[in-house]
Amino acid sequence: MVQYNLREKILIVERFRRKKIVKPISHKFLKVDEVEYRIGYYMVGKNGSKKNKWTWGESCAIIPKNDFNKLINKAKKEKTIL
Repeated sequence: MVQYNLREKILIVERFRRKKIVKPISHKFLKVDEVEYRIGYYMVGKNGSKKNKWTWGESCAIIPKNDFNKLINKAKKEKTIL
């Protein structure tokens, strides 16, 4: 979903389902078939090799309050969030 006040930023919600566990593992409580969500963003780069190219946001997603509920509702409607 395009951020309402920044056309060069796309907000996303991704759902991941763990298919298998490869040992050694860093967390002993992980289970196969568990679901986790990632909220992130892509934006058009401003510097270096990423300049003018869509690139994954490397820091936490900062989402305007105008977009937060809209993003979550869109993810529910599209069945990304179950």
